[in-house]
Amino acid sequence: MNAPIFPSPAFFESTARAVPVELIQALQDRFGAQFSNAMAVRLQHGRDESAFDVPPPAAVVFAQSTQDVSDTLRLASQYATPVIPFGVGSSLEGHLLAVQGGISVDVSRMNAVLSINAEDLTVTVQPGVTRKQLNEAVKSAGLFFPIDPGADASIGGMSATRASGTNAVRYGTMRENVLALQLVTASGEIIRTGTRAKKSSAGYDLTRLMVGSEGTLGVMTEITVKLYPLPEAVMAATCSFSSLADAVNTTIEIIQLGVPIARCELLDANTIRMVNQHSKLTLREGAMLLMEFHGSPSSVQEQVQTVQTLAQDHGGAAFEWANTPEERTRLWTARHNAYFAGVQSRPGCRAITTDTCVPISKLAQALLDSVTEAEEAGLPYFMVGHVGDGNFHMGYLIDPLVPQERVVAERLNTQLVDRALRLGGTCTGEHGVGLHKMDFLVSETGAGAVDMMRTIKRALDPQNILNPGKIFTL
Repeated sequence: MNAPIFPSPAFFESTARAVPVELIQALQDRFGAQFSNAMAVRLQHGRDESAFDVPPPAAVVFAQSTQDVSDTLRLASQYATPVIPFGVGSSLEGHLLAVQGGISVDVSRMNAVLSINAEDLTVTVQPGVTRKQLNEAVKSAGLFFPIDPGADASIGGMSATRASGTNAVRYGTMRENVLALQLVTASGEIIRTGTRAKKSSAGYDLTRLMVGSEGTLGVMTEITVKLYPLPEAVMAATCSFSSLADAVNTTIEIIQLGVPIARCELLDANTIRMVNQHSKLTLREGAMLLMEFHGSPSSVQEQVQTVQTLAQDHGGAAFEWANTPEERTRLWTARHNAYFAGVQSRPGCRAITTDTCVPISKLAQALLDSVTEAEEAGLPYFMVGHVGDGNFHMGYLIDPLVPQERVVAERLNTQLVDRALRLGGTCTGEHGVGLHKMDFLVSETGAGAVDMMRTIKRALDPQNILNPGKIFTL
């Protein structure tokens, strides 16, 4: 597959749907101070962490309730105008960009934890609640929510992109952890999917359909997710290796032996240097695994001993332990800030980010070949991996004033994804499709599967107003 060539901002501006003056007036009348078409506000809602340049939405509605979202969509539907959901703006693949113009509906003010059902290990929240806010709310009950994509993303955005993170190897992704939804359809109708029960055989699984739909089928306004007991014992460790291959092969053996490790993250020497500089750390500059173990004191000790033996068999050395919550927090915060460490390592750059996920047996080939290609291309990059589940990320750091660097980055991304697909993997393990990976989705699933997705989209959103131009084109 050839590397994608993305249109210019002028192209998007020329093809955007005009927003009728009557709609702007109707939204102003309905929402008052909750509505803005000021350029500064529009620009804030027209950018995410991707490297795409797209004109901003025509206006922004700051929703504070499900009814606000419903009224926004009801009015937008009358005028066939796009509506793009906005959480905290941390997406990486252009999910929230107004590629066909329209109205941004900001749900960040819908940030209430509605009900904590500790006995059932569930909680219901509004979409603007962030993962850190949620964990603060439930920790007094001895519970936590394990999905952590790095950024302090909103639960709505995490559900919409089917996010995962460093804990996915043990606790799964949003797909496994969202039980029920309240959402608003393209016409403004409010519906519910799923229940707080742990399983159901009642009808189509609409919850799973919506989780990962990236705002193209409905706008989530309430989300019920699973919680987990805080582990009795937690231990984190770093281990350095002389080569990436040794670190990856250690990970593969850990998973294949069934060690219930909670986190297993990989950083290469290049990324460690960036993280050290950004977070003022002194981590050894080499291939490194960051690991965390959850369970009873005895089970954690057993996991640690097993992993330490496996690592030593592959040349792992310099085990360093983080036993206190403060030490663990500092370590994982540094890991989560790897993206920003990379971007700040080259002032003025933009990051072309990508991720793939492959079967664990193919991880070494997929990851090592991708790193080799990046090194040979000579483009600055960073690499991190949730390698416990076969998922890794590359970020290529480009000078936006040098178009050829963008070409090189997209070529590397295409080679990486093509390799993952050949090895039985996916074009994206957790970032989502957004704008960046639409062509790759066809390569992965086939034209017939994408046509089926289009059929669902047309049935639920006949005017194509819900985040149009994402995942696939109509």
